[in-house]
Amino acid sequence: MEAVEKFNWEYEIKSDNEVIVTKIPNTKLHGEYAIKIKNGTVTYNSYYLKNGKELVKELQSEFFTLNVEYAKKTILTEFESVGFSLKKDYDFEPNEEVKEKFFMVGYSKLDNEDEKRTEIEFSILKDGTIISDSNYIPYDVHELADKAMEGIEKSFGNTRREGIEIKRKEIPVRYKNKSYCSASNKIIAKN
Repeated sequence: MEAVEKFNWEYEIKSDNEVIVTKIPNTKLHGEYAIKIKNGTVTYNSYYLKNGKELVKELQSEFFTLNVEYAKKTILTEFESVGFSLKKDYDFEPNEEVKEKFFMVGYSKLDNEDEKRTEIEFSILKDGTIISDSNYIPYDVHELADKAMEGIEKSFGNTRREGIEIKRKEIPVRYKNKSYCSASNKIIAKN
């Protein structure tokens, strides 16, 4: 809706999953909708809009820009709420595909943990897709990160799926005897 408002288009909210653009300046729609967004699918009225594809591309471009901002704000809010702090990636240069890259840093409070500091790298793609990457995460920090990720999922209205958004890496040799996350997403402590 915010993207639609940027263009001064009028819209109507039909339900939680459906928004209809009802008026676009300098177009005659004769009471029909211009663009419909339902369950993430965008369609346009090809009968009355001869430039419908271009309008959808403009809307998509604005939406993606806003989505990148929303993704970053959501990550920061959720991770900072559980005790992580932001570390900027000063070497990162935004490019066509990746628009943001930064780290969230957390510290373990476990007495027997010899690697207390954890960095989780976040990349945000041009459409707002979030990609995270990390190496070994101590048990207590892992629980906090999971809580933050649940908050992100709730904000976006979707869940991460094993093998798609969650891709397990081979455990480095130096971490084989430490705590790690199993494929079933259960934390296994080896200490």
